[in-house]
Amino acid sequence: MRRRGFVLSLAGALTSVRGLRAQQKPMPVIGFLNSGSPGGNAPFIAGFLMGLSETGYVDGQNVAIEYRWGGDRYDRLPALVADLIGRKVDLIAAGSFPAALAAKNATSTIPIIFEVGVDPVEGGLVTSFSRPGGNLTGISSLSIELTPKLVELLSELVPQASVIALLVNPTNPTTERVVRDAPEAAYAKGRRLRILKAGVEREIDTAFVSLAELRAGALVVPSGPFFNTHVELLVAQAARHGVPTIHVWREFVAAGGLISYGPSLPAAFRQVGNYVGQILKGAKPAELPVNRATIFDLVINLRTAKALGLTVPQSILTRADEVIE
Repeated sequence: MRRRGFVLSLAGALTSVRGLRAQQKPMPVIGFLNSGSPGGNAPFIAGFLMGLSETGYVDGQNVAIEYRWGGDRYDRLPALVADLIGRKVDLIAAGSFPAALAAKNATSTIPIIFEVGVDPVEGGLVTSFSRPGGNLTGISSLSIELTPKLVELLSELVPQASVIALLVNPTNPTTERVVRDAPEAAYAKGRRLRILKAGVEREIDTAFVSLAELRAGALVVPSGPFFNTHVELLVAQAARHGVPTIHVWREFVAAGGLISYGPSLPAAFRQVGNYVGQILKGAKPAELPVNRATIFDLVINLRTAKALGLTVPQSILTRADEVIE
């Protein structure tokens, strides 16, 4: 009887353990989707993880992250989203407009938190900034809308450039907006605008060679996942061809680029991470307003300006938020 009692007690204990395990919630899984490549996005991932940690979540400890990278091929995004959905992720963090659009088209139930450079209402992601509705919310840096400002700043910095080139990625769905807004800004400054296209790495080299043929004295590189993953190449080509170039993100200037004007992308991804943590704790995407970037930094690299033989106007220096010497 004692042995039988022991066996029954052991069986009861095992049943209790199994029941406890069944009650324990499995570690939540975040699907991180980006249309670019991991290399050039390291600072932004760091910002995302920081925002996540501020809400109490640490990758590998109490949350798991499944990263999916499009490698600058937007046609791969639907399959990558489908893979994440098949793995039953708890939510999707979309690090670009193409990624957010692909995720929205794939699911209406899994929460999606995005960082996009476009107006998400105009882009069809949400119904409004204050009341997103549905299963999407996030951060809008509005970086695509900065293209006219980039043209203006470059015209001020390089007044002798009668022709300005604009480099765009023809496969990016935001390119139409960029090309639409830039010519008017160039015309207002008495400049002619020429469009160059690059959607794969080798086309970046070709575009820079074309600058001489177009007699373009300066270059605008707008925001975009493809360009963000080729920071060093773009900066190196600008130096090699001696062309003054303006970018959106500070990271280009830190790598040796001439000038940038735009919001902080790591800060934007930090807010995405924070929103992800809030949703994991029970918040609903429809109840979290889409945040806009409100602070924009002007950064100038004086070493690069000197190498290009440029004298930076005092009007730009006094407005600069950071000067790299």
